[in-house]
Amino acid sequence: MSDDATNKEDFLSQATSVVVENASNDQFGVSEMAGALNMSRSTLLRKIKSTTNQSASQFIRQIRLEIAMELLKETSGTVSEISFKVGFGSVSYFIKCFREQYGYPPGEVGKREVDKEVHTGRNTSGKFSIRMALVATLLLMIMVALFRYGRYWSTPGNPEVLVEKSIAVLPFKNESSDSSNLYFVNGLMESTLNNLQKIKDLRVISRSSVEIYRNSDKTIREIAEELQVSYFIEGSGQKVGDQVLLNIQLIDAKGDRQIWAEQYNRKLVDIFALQNEVATKIAHAIEAIVTPAELEQIKKKPTDNLVAYDFYLQALDPFYSRTNEGLLNSIELFDKAIDADPEFALAYAHVAMAYYLLEMFQADKKYTDQINAYADKALLYDPKSAESLTAKAFYYIQIKEYRLALPHLEKALEYNPNSSLAVQMLADFYFRLVPNANKYLEYALEGVRLNVAPSDSVTKSYIYLQLSNALLNLGFIDEAYKYINLSLDYNANNYYSPHLKAFILFARDGAIRRTRNLLFREWEQDTTRLDILQDIAKMYYLEYNYDSSYVYFRRFVDTRKRNGLAIYVEENAKIALVYAKMGLTNEAAELFHDFSTYCDRDQSIYHSVNMAVKYAYEGKIDSAIAQLNIFSESDNFQYWFLLIEDEPIFKPLKAHPEFPIVMQKIKDRFWQNHDRIKRSLEERGLL
Repeated sequence: MSDDATNKEDFLSQATSVVVENASNDQFGVSEMAGALNMSRSTLLRKIKSTTNQSASQFIRQIRLEIAMELLKETSGTVSEISFKVGFGSVSYFIKCFREQYGYPPGEVGKREVDKEVHTGRNTSGKFSIRMALVATLLLMIMVALFRYGRYWSTPGNPEVLVEKSIAVLPFKNESSDSSNLYFVNGLMESTLNNLQKIKDLRVISRSSVEIYRNSDKTIREIAEELQVSYFIEGSGQKVGDQVLLNIQLIDAKGDRQIWAEQYNRKLVDIFALQNEVATKIAHAIEAIVTPAELEQIKKKPTDNLVAYDFYLQALDPFYSRTNEGLLNSIELFDKAIDADPEFALAYAHVAMAYYLLEMFQADKKYTDQINAYADKALLYDPKSAESLTAKAFYYIQIKEYRLALPHLEKALEYNPNSSLAVQMLADFYFRLVPNANKYLEYALEGVRLNVAPSDSVTKSYIYLQLSNALLNLGFIDEAYKYINLSLDYNANNYYSPHLKAFILFARDGAIRRTRNLLFREWEQDTTRLDILQDIAKMYYLEYNYDSSYVYFRRFVDTRKRNGLAIYVEENAKIALVYAKMGLTNEAAELFHDFSTYCDRDQSIYHSVNMAVKYAYEGKIDSAIAQLNIFSESDNFQYWFLLIEDEPIFKPLKAHPEFPIVMQKIKDRFWQNHDRIKRSLEERGLL
């Protein structure tokens, strides 16, 4: 054997060993592989290409799939379990890659006895024999480690379901030398995205997930792997006088080949017809089913006034900034659009949403009338617009008429099945406004499906934060721990993830002192964090350390009042008890009065348990027990309500003979629901 051949085999052995050792790590990619082999990324790419005629990412994926094949043959693990064990973050993408590699889905491995060389389509040269021998040796070690020591989340879905019609609209390029023309080109991209989002048969990646590729030098295949999509739309354009120049192409990500392209030179007055034509041609090219109702939505012209439309496009970038300055700037521009066209529904809707976002968490609401007026105008001029419906939902949330907000959000998602905003709002709705742990998890999972982003994305970090919180609320503690770590892996500076992680650990073992220390560590980095401050106070409260609890509750209450914030009112009974223990009778009475008012208005599933807290505080033991019995018949409540038996306010209830019985009923109810929702989500492929 020549020295060159020996060197290649040595390199392959080392490279394969590194990949196998890291097979279960879905964060392990080309850069990590280069680091492990002590070589530059460019050197690794060159050596992999010359030795295997593959890219480095293909090489890594192929080894993962080889391990998966062996696991499927030799173990009883499900397809989704094994997909995660070999580093695939998405079950559907694993199935897609497996089918491409072997010619059939992983669910059929047990039914087939087919020669491996035929299925993989590889040559049988010595280098692959050596490689497979090494894989076989290391695989045994990996399998033992995974199944004996590994704690992985099983996410079985339907192994035959493939998301084939998934698409990402990449940021369009501005071909004009005038940088101020960028907003117009962004508007072309936005309209293409919005039109495609209305097609239920497509999975359309959100704007935030594709924005990071605006100046990226990554290849189509690399982006496709990160976004887990089958198709891409690329475009470039400019506005020259009254002409619109647009170049657009549809790319098959699998083969990195163009399957449709068009060059347009149209009058500006034809821009809406152009946008509709682009959307329908793309849908036709990938054989997406477009219903008559969806086609009607796509063909709808937002305005006949091009001046109004130009102001609208200018307003979008500051609107999406979500900063106060950006929102105020967008309102000014949207209003100019409305002045030019008083029937411009999209502009009205965006003004309403901007006003809502400006004071989302403020107790003193100044813009309620404006939100309502603009939302009503939006619905008047376009009642079937997802934006109009979302705007009206924001108004109902503003005035705390949550039950009226829900049908508007659900209808918005019906008109725009890929609306990331509607999904995020529904997740928040079921977490914060009308708590329903089952629905919260469902929409958090849907948010992950629509908001795909690469490993360095801040956006994905926050999406995984929400998913982790949703999982925790349903008692999936180990799974929540996995995703909060992913959230921190994606963005170590995530503002909220360390806070949640402290409580995931608390849910796991109930270590109050450790939890408090973790909270202190985060709070000391930013002492304006009222969310952490009141949690520190509660940690002392749970230990009946009222003196220390008072120090932090006092600071929290004073800051909340000084800033006019309507937050954590549901905790006022706890705070009142602490104040009462400190002899502050009048202030305790005021806090408890606010809590009682909150209970009277509460329409959530937690009304009965809040009433139990109220009665327990007042010493009405039998009434408190009766309310707990009502709560024990509830479904979809959060994990934390299993811990209320250790609540200091409930200490007087512990001597009541029914207290342990009702607490057991609450626990049984929760875990029955936990098992039921797990089965339901698994059957629908959401877990």
